[in-house]
Amino acid sequence: MGPFDAVLFDNDGVLVDSHVLVVEAWSELSDRFGLDYERLAVELVGRRAEDTLSQYLSGEQLAAAVEQLERIETDIANRTPAMAGASDLLDSLTIPWTVVTSAALPLAQARWAGAGLQIPEAVVSSESVANGKPDPEPYLAGCTLLDVDPSSVLVFEDAPSGGQAAVAAGCTVIAVGAVPWHLDPAARVNDLTQVHFDPTTSTITVQPQGSDS
Repeated sequence: MGPFDAVLFDNDGVLVDSHVLVVEAWSELSDRFGLDYERLAVELVGRRAEDTLSQYLSGEQLAAAVEQLERIETDIANRTPAMAGASDLLDSLTIPWTVVTSAALPLAQARWAGAGLQIPEAVVSSESVANGKPDPEPYLAGCTLLDVDPSSVLVFEDAPSGGQAAVAAGCTVIAVGAVPWHLDPAARVNDLTQVHFDPTTSTITVQPQGSDS
């Protein structure tokens, strides 16, 4: 697959396994603000917190909820494990790469530290864009950051909203995990142990999801 000029990674569910901590934080927030967590759980994946919460809260209450959620998540981020294969794949890349995350930068940084991952200083976070995923703006911003054409960029995403954003931006997308999408990615893997980068050709070899290891 490729060759590619750059790689963009979603963060949660791709590089770091924050699922358990997200459930913990959003459940606590829901209790505090009288929200239906089961409903939020379906809507929050791959989206900025403010975009999800703004459907139920507004004004000072919305601002307070976003602030409290970030505080709760940051406080427990040191328990974030890396996704399988993430560190090895990042270490193998010889082409430009960065992260395009829907999380706020302090939270993302705390999760990277917890997972022991070394991430480039320049990333795209929730504060970087006016419109979050599924809008293509975050991935277009990532391409601009790395000074590459979207058609030459490979994206790794786990969330349907992120996959939609990456495709709309004109990138090639590999889905990570088993969450169903409304569009077909170029390939689907369980985790990044099934992805291998060839530095001599700048190509990616993918062992498809469900195949024998």
